[in-house]
Amino acid sequence: MEKITQLTEIIDDYVWGIPLILLILGCGVFLTMRLKGLQLKKLGLALKYMFEKEKGGKGEISSFGALCTALSATIGTGNIVGVATAIAAGGPGALFWMEFAALFGMATKYSEGLLAIKYRITDKHGKMLGGPFYYIENGMGPKWKWLGKMFAAFGVLVGLMGIGTFTQVNSITSAANAFFDPDKAHIVTILGADYTWTQVIVGFVLTVLAAMIILGGIKSIAKVSEIFIPFMVVIYIVCCLLIIVLHIAEIPSAVVTIIQSAFGVKAVAGGALGAIIVSMQKGIARGIFSNEAGLGSAPIAAAAAKTNEPVRQGLVTMTGTFIDTIVVCTMTGLTIVISGCLEKNPELQGVEITNAAFSYGLPFPEKVSSFLLMMCLMLFAFTTILGWNYYSERCLSYLTGSNKTATFVFRLLYIAAVFIGPYMTIAAVWNIADIFNGLMALPNIVALLALSGVVAKETKEYLSRLDDKKGKVKTK
Repeated sequence: MEKITQLTEIIDDYVWGIPLILLILGCGVFLTMRLKGLQLKKLGLALKYMFEKEKGGKGEISSFGALCTALSATIGTGNIVGVATAIAAGGPGALFWMEFAALFGMATKYSEGLLAIKYRITDKHGKMLGGPFYYIENGMGPKWKWLGKMFAAFGVLVGLMGIGTFTQVNSITSAANAFFDPDKAHIVTILGADYTWTQVIVGFVLTVLAAMIILGGIKSIAKVSEIFIPFMVVIYIVCCLLIIVLHIAEIPSAVVTIIQSAFGVKAVAGGALGAIIVSMQKGIARGIFSNEAGLGSAPIAAAAAKTNEPVRQGLVTMTGTFIDTIVVCTMTGLTIVISGCLEKNPELQGVEITNAAFSYGLPFPEKVSSFLLMMCLMLFAFTTILGWNYYSERCLSYLTGSNKTATFVFRLLYIAAVFIGPYMTIAAVWNIADIFNGLMALPNIVALLALSGVVAKETKEYLSRLDDKKGKVKTK
């Protein structure tokens, strides 16, 4: 297993090198310029659209349901464990680069949502389908279908072996283990390796629950997401806000620390550039893992929304990045920096870091703080498992022509991946997820740049019909 971990680290560093970071950031910057800062100017309208149902819109689920399905996949371990691992590997400055990338990533996410609606199709079963593979094929032209298939293939792998299963399940069982059996006193040996009974039991229960919902399809996933997403986000934000308020005097120094780390201010003369690069690499990689801007995942859910306006859904879709990174990840990062837990104990890993920050910051006994974090992490990660199952299935449907047998077999494989997730090592799991993330992003970024003219044209036409004062738009 150690050799596998080392190999995945080498591949991860290669995939998430400077070229890919610049490509993803550059795409966001380019789209921001082409849209004239739309993500900032129309953020208020976008947040309003989140809760408004569009009359007469065609689709399978509401815009809010589509957003919650997307958020179910994005708000997960990346917000709790991902931020912690980014700060552990790249320093506090990694948080700055996560937010920096998210600011431009909102323009990327907007474009993805818009194109998803504009180029979606209705399949032979009457379902609305969309996503990068369809806007590549229908927007760029049939000769680019190979690029759409490449995206779909990586999308299946990301869900099955990356974001959707191993990272989420591993984080859930690790959090449960840290709470129920931190000393690993109750051990069971499986295939020559030792695991705690907590890992085994929680992993089994998680698999059963996931199977029950996954077999119900998109409507089942959307229904669960609409219930749990708002609830879990509010609970987590309240906990983080409580820590920040109780340590408000420490915020200025924490912000200074983040900025200094982001630009290598405290690094020795020859290591400043290296420190900045590492901070950028880890921050942007984990940021994209968390909010998925540029990956092309969110438009798969957006395509099912009941709407006739591509721009409207683009605005709703971009709020996902705002909520995920600008709000939730920032809260997590601030609590970690304020606590100074990594300086006190640099050997902490993953959820242990955030757990230490919660124990330090919350005015509750350590057991209560750990329990709150464990429940938030479980809900975050569980809904991500559900959301990514839907994404991967849609990718598979594109590759197989909506073959029901292939879909059913995939669901079984996905559930099996959830089952074995607890027994994967933390380092290998996150490296695998990062690798597939990077590979999935490439075809989508190419499509967004190629279709940026369509995005700009659709946006201009919509804004010409929009009454800013009322927030209403005239029908075409």
